[in-house]
Amino acid sequence: MVLLIKFITSLVAYAVAFDLFFDATWVDIISFSLLTTIVSYSLGDRILLPRIGNINAIIADFLLSYSIVWVFGSVLLNSLLQIAWGSIISAIIISASEYFVHRRILNAMPEEDRNRGGAPGKFAYAMEMGEESEPLKEK
Repeated sequence: MVLLIKFITSLVAYAVAFDLFFDATWVDIISFSLLTTIVSYSLGDRILLPRIGNINAIIADFLLSYSIVWVFGSVLLNSLLQIAWGSIISAIIISASEYFVHRRILNAMPEEDRNRGGAPGKFAYAMEMGEESEPLKEK
């Protein structure tokens, strides 16, 4: 259900952004939507959301959707200024919908999976330091 919501939201966002600024075909819009849905779900919702929280995952989704349109739009579409405005508008629309998608995912997720990375908002990295009790003495 979440994938369907994400795909429809991406489809609407790219249809609005590309229809206003590009002469994009429906194949371009559907391919951008499919790519954004798959990458955003696998990276943003499955990996980042449980570890860094809702707001930070929304920021990551914004940057991700902006980057996807910017990189692939420069390959498939024409004007750089049009790509910039299209990517900003589509990233804003997608990020606004991600707030509700993330709330739905977090409510359905078991409590122990929400904080997989240790403390909420932090990755589980640690550093161990030690001091030599008897360092080698130079002769």
